[in-house]
Amino acid sequence: MNTELALILEAILLTADKPLSLEQLAGFFAEEPAIDKTALKLGLKQLAEQTQTRSFELIETASGYRLQARQLYSQWIRRHQAEQASKYSRVFLETLALIAWRQPITRAEIEEIRGVAVNANVLKALFEREWIRVLGHKEVPGRPELLGTTKQFLDYFQLKSLEDLPQLTEFKELLF
Repeated sequence: MNTELALILEAILLTADKPLSLEQLAGFFAEEPAIDKTALKLGLKQLAEQTQTRSFELIETASGYRLQARQLYSQWIRRHQAEQASKYSRVFLETLALIAWRQPITRAEIEEIRGVAVNANVLKALFEREWIRVLGHKEVPGRPELLGTTKQFLDYFQLKSLEDLPQLTEFKELLF
């Protein structure tokens, strides 16, 4: 059953438009008492092993599991994609990086660190992508919003948690 379960999980994950949690995957097998979360974990483990020699891999993000093409093949995939990947401005990426690494953070704190005002369109775009959200309000006069990242942010950047963010020194090496 494990091989068959791994194939069923592969089919489900290949057709899913977002990562699926263990609970969501279990929902597909509600009528199958023999398939519990332990069996699902074994099936996912077997699927991960089966994909080691394939062009795609099973990854776990903050929201769950998904199948995706391996980075090794990205240059080939880009050649066939009709839509170019979004290009993000330096301001957009700096703002997002500050929110990710310093959360919870206020708009004023971002402005203080960057030395310039935060463009409202940048924050709007981050909210529209559902990469950031309001975590609460700082207990100071004016009660400014405290900003932080979301599961969608983690999913997009293929992270399980904020601990998986590269350290600032690693990030600088990636840029330069």
